[in-house]
Amino acid sequence: MKKDISKSSTVRDDDMRPEYDFRGAVRGKHYKPLHKGYSVHIHKPDGTTVVEHYRIADGTVMLQPDVRKHFPDSESVNTALRLLITLISEMPGKSKISGRKARSVKLKSVTRSRSKSLKA
Repeated sequence: MKKDISKSSTVRDDDMRPEYDFRGAVRGKHYKPLHKGYSVHIHKPDGTTVVEHYRIADGTVMLQPDVRKHFPDSESVNTALRLLITLISEMPGKSKISGRKARSVKLKSVTRSRSKSLKA
């Protein structure tokens, strides 16, 4: 007896209903980078519509969700970065390399010192 695989192949563990059809969908069709700003349309009961425009302020830093779990607010982010700045500035053999190369050298030396402390 043959096993009916048509039914088992369409069973999903998620909440997608079978009537949803995304064959003609375009991924990211309505995506707009947040840094360009966005508008909110507020429809009032009297029939008028108010449009408010928002822009991300200069200096705003967007955290990825995995980082946000560990740093839930500005104070925790600033404390961690100040500690990192102090550690980097106290590193022996600190050179006066600027730009991208400086970041690379600093990151390599921090990684090396971290791996040595983990081995000990």
